[in-house]
Amino acid sequence: MLDDTDRRILRYYQAAPDGGMAELAEQAGVTGSTLARRLERLREKGVLRGLRGVIHWPALGWEVEVSLRVTLDKTQPRAFDEFIAAAREVPEVLEIQTFLGQTDVRLAVIARDMGHYQQLYRERLLSLPHISDIEALMHVARVKDTEALPL
Repeated sequence: MLDDTDRRILRYYQAAPDGGMAELAEQAGVTGSTLARRLERLREKGVLRGLRGVIHWPALGWEVEVSLRVTLDKTQPRAFDEFIAAAREVPEVLEIQTFLGQTDVRLAVIARDMGHYQQLYRERLLSLPHISDIEALMHVARVKDTEALPL
């Protein structure tokens, strides 16, 4: 699907997505028009899904990060759908992942401080539907944080 030139473009692009196109073309060893065509083709194929601004939320006062591992009551046929729909409505839930295994869902949650987290947990998270078990894992440190692929 990707040739060496595409991989080279993606490698430099993911390292510095906010760099200029002329600089990227030079680093990747292609002309500006070749770069533009290849980037467009990668977008059309769904390899490049767009640019986004990444906000460092601790800089805005969100100091607590918790990972909640949730087991749902699977005797309820719509447990997953109803739980996920309700969890999406909680603004502090940044990510929802589903799994096969003992843990059904993982929620990534942020809060301003422990008091805010305690209130959020008691008032919003514990009231999500179909929870049969929940385990909170308090985030201590992010040792590696990358979305870069080894291209």
